[in-house]
Parts: sequence; C-alpha cells; structure tokens
Amino acid sequence: MTVNSKIEEWTKSPFDQETQNELIQLKKNPEKLEDAFYKNLEFGTGGMRGIMGIGTNRINKYTLGKSTQGLSDYLKKSFPNKNEIKVVIAYDCRINSKSLSHQVAAVFSANGIQVYLFSDLRPTPELSFAVKHLNAQCGIVLTASHNPPEYNGYKVYWEDGGQIVPPHDNQIINQIDKTEFGDINFTPNEKLITLIDREIDEAFFNVAIELGKFEIKNRENYKVVFTSLHGTSITAVPQVLEKAGYSQVYLVKEQSKPDGNFPTVKSPNPEEPEALKLALLEAEKQGADIVIGTDPDCDRLGIAVRDETGEFCLLNGNQTMVVMTYFLLEQWRQKDALNGKQFIASTIVSTPMIAKIASSYGVEYKETLTGFKWIAKLIEDFPELEFIGGGEESFGYLVGNKVRDKDAVTATLLACEVGAYAKSIGKSFFEILEDCYREFGAYKERLLSFTQKGKEGAEKISLMMNNFRENPPKTIAGQSISYIEDYQKGFRINLKDHSREKLNFDIANVLIYLLEDGSKIAIRPSGTEPKIKFYFSTNQKIEKHQSWKEVEKELESKIDELTKGMGI
Repeated sequence: MTVNSKIEEWTKSPFDQETQNELIQLKKNPEKLEDAFYKNLEFGTGGMRGIMGIGTNRINKYTLGKSTQGLSDYLKKSFPNKNEIKVVIAYDCRINSKSLSHQVAAVFSANGIQVYLFSDLRPTPELSFAVKHLNAQCGIVLTASHNPPEYNGYKVYWEDGGQIVPPHDNQIINQIDKTEFGDINFTPNEKLITLIDREIDEAFFNVAIELGKFEIKNRENYKVVFTSLHGTSITAVPQVLEKAGYSQVYLVKEQSKPDGNFPTVKSPNPEEPEALKLALLEAEKQGADIVIGTDPDCDRLGIAVRDETGEFCLLNGNQTMVVMTYFLLEQWRQKDALNGKQFIASTIVSTPMIAKIASSYGVEYKETLTGFKWIAKLIEDFPELEFIGGGEESFGYLVGNKVRDKDAVTATLLACEVGAYAKSIGKSFFEILEDCYREFGAYKERLLSFTQKGKEGAEKISLMMNNFRENPPKTIAGQSISYIEDYQKGFRINLKDHSREKLNFDIANVLIYLLEDGSKIAIRPSGTEPKIKFYFSTNQKIEKHQSWKEVEKELESKIDELTKGMGI
C-alpha cells in the first residue's frame, strides 16, 4: 500500500471523526504527514515504540488496536485447548498510557480473552512477574522506557514472562499484517476485565527481597538517595528497600510524582549524568553512600557511588553489572551452592569481563544478542541450569528466574546490599569494583549513539551499516582487525586466513570488529530509537603500583584513538 493510499484510508470509517479531523490538520505539514505514514511501526528489541499521534508510523488507538486484534487471533490459534486465555496489562507514567491500556484491554476482552489490568501504573518487571504468577498466556506493558515525552510503546510478553522471541514474534507480526483496521473490535466485555493491584504488589515485593537480600549487617547505617525520575518505580522501590531493612532512604521529592512530561530532566534516562543531578545534590546534603535512579518503567537503573576521593562518580552499566555479578557469585560460593549447574548471562555488546568473572567461579557463561528477551529465552531453554544473574551494558540487570526481564526493583536492592556489605567491612562499592579490576583485568567501555530521524535518517543508518559491513577498515588506530563477526550474515570471519565460523545466534543487524590487542567495536542500529550505536571496549592489566584512575585514563585514551580511527 502506498503512502497516499494509507492516508486516504484514514479519512473514512472505521477511523473516528476525531482522527479524521486530526488528519486534516496534519495535511498542512507534508513532511510530518509523510513521516506519520511512510511505514508501519515494527517490533524491535523492545517491542513496538514510537511517537504518539495519528498514522501507521505512530502510536495511537488504531495501531495498538490492530496489533491487539492480531495478537488476540494469534493467542486463540496458539492455545486452542485453553478454556480461558489470560492476558495481564500494565502501563507506566507516559502521557496517554492509562487510556491506551484501557483501549488495549477493551480489544482483548471483546475477543473473549480474560484481562487482568493493573488499576494504576506499575513497573515493567512487575508485569513480567505477574504473567507467570497469574499463569497467564500473554502480557502487555504500555511504555516507551526512557524515550522523550512524545513517545509511547507496546511491549508483548509470552507465558514464560519474557518478551516475545522467535518463532512467536514473527508469527505475531504476520498475523498483525493480515489484520485490517476494520477488523478491530473495540467493544469491551467488562465481565472479562479484572483490576489487580495490592495482592500482586506484595507477591512481587516478596520475590524481590527473596532474590536481592543477603545476610548483611548494618543496613540501617547505609544511606541511600533514590529518584524515580517521575516514573513507576515510586510504587515499588521505596517499599522494597523499607521491607528489606533500609531505614535511611531519601527520596528526591521533586521527581517522586509520576509525570509523563518529565519536567525536571532533559531526558528520564539514568544513563545520563544530568538525570541524576538533583539526586546528587540531595546525596551531598544527606551525606549519602549511594545514589540510584531508575527510568520511567523501572527496568533500568543508574548508580552513582563515592570514589577514592569521596566524590560521587556515575558508574556505567557494565561497571554496575560487573560488581553485581561478582557479588552474587561470591555469595553463592560462600554458601557452597555452586555445583556446576548454574549460569551467568550477558550480551554481545556488553563487557567481556563478565565471561572472565564467571569462568573464575567455574560457572557457565552464556552470551546473547542485545535485549533482555534473549536472556529470558536462555532461562527457558536451559531449565536444567540455575540462572544466577545477568545484565547488559544498557543499565539493566536481572537476578534469578522469577522475573524474566531486566528488573530495577530487585537490582536496586542488590546494589544497596553490595554497598552495605562493603561499608560493613570498611570498604566502599567503588573499592569492590577496583578489586574486580585488579583480579580480572581492567576493562573500559564507551557507547556513542548518533540520532538519524525519519525516513531519510533510516536510509542513512542503513547505508552506514552496509559500508561498515562491505568495506571494513584494514586497521583501526594502528591495530589490525583479527576477526569480524557479522550477525546478519551469521559468520565470524578470520581476516588472517579468511576462514569462516558459523555464529550460533538468530539473525541480527550487528557487526563486531575484534582487534589484535583485545579491543572490541560493535555497531548496530537501535531497535527502539532512530539511532546507530557504536560500542567500544578495551582492556589492560593493572600493575601493583598503578591506581584505577591512572589506568582508566590510559583506557579512555585508547578509546579516543579507536573512535578517531572509526571516523566518528
């Protein structure tokens, strides 16, 4: 269907008069009109996400309705012997999230599907937990994570509590593609919609404490500053910390009220130092030990801790993941619980340090494509192994198998446990990180992202990926490329003898250069934003006489050279 035919379709039934009137206004801006209709929203690594508004390339009642109608039909085909198919729906603080969640619930119920709808906003990990807890076949959360205020999204979860993966994702997309807008049944069956809240909350809180709390003393002496960045975590994180025994938790009041406009930050992204500015001010006021902020749907967390000078430094996602993984494995070792039937997981764009830590404890390490849906799939695919924990560089971490998506509620508790433990033995969270570097080698990573909006931007990203794939540089910053891993073609290529080794992964548009000095450069388009991303990783040993700060400067300098060598 052409862009013009799509636009024409939206000028008449089944589209309501309000939508038709908005389209008339949109036609006054041809550029925005084309962007709203030139393609259909697609499922990426985090589901379907986009700008709110009218059009096939926008989040609205019709694009979500079409997806929900197609998903309803797919659920009926997938579970033909189920007397009652159940779906759980949650939503975050985003503008229109509540109304869109009710429209999604209406479509499911209209198709005879039992809906369990959270009565108010809730964290994404609680949705993942609720799917399994309620023995549901599917889950939906309305969220756009850390995207700007004009965005919203629609994540789909399967009966294991994880986001959809092959073959379900492609089959669902095919079913949605067959669905016409006129097929959507928006008339709700109220008898099939049940509101849920406190009972699920308490069960989720208990699981977070079960997985994230350890035998640690003096929690009451550990000072925590926490900010929800106007998001859903305010409904769970303070409650879990209190239940776990943390009595000195200070909230950033200006950011505690859920608000989809995110009025106090440029971006509600805990990766950005600016997002934690108010929290850091509060931390200095309170003499806090740690600062933690979560994104709007509470699946990712950013952490700032005091370094050796006593100043706060913001850890990146890899550093947080290293400390958490090390701490978990050490706790398991002390309990003599490691028996060779456990595993740790991370992703191909995250720090290689996780594999080294797992190996040192005799624990299996498994690596996945980008996105926590793949880590959740590992838990499902290897039931004979216990999942201890794992994460990825984008500030997400998961403990245990009760939740099947990155979980900032449990991870926040775990971070506090690490810090409280360190303080009880006269150390700090930062010193635990330094200990890891001295034991396993010093690693430093950096992510660079470049935004390319709209149709023209998508074409630029495609051309860039094609150029790096077909015309790779021979050397980067004076270092030869030893191997190229092309996850779209499915091969690892040895550039010395030009031999090929098959990659045991699903097809993905990711390219990795492995350099002779052990550095790594990964390139991929974002699955949820109009960006191309470059991930740099380099490493070296720390000599006894060297401080981490000294080595960090050397590693940062190496990454600077690599970025120049890549021409970015």
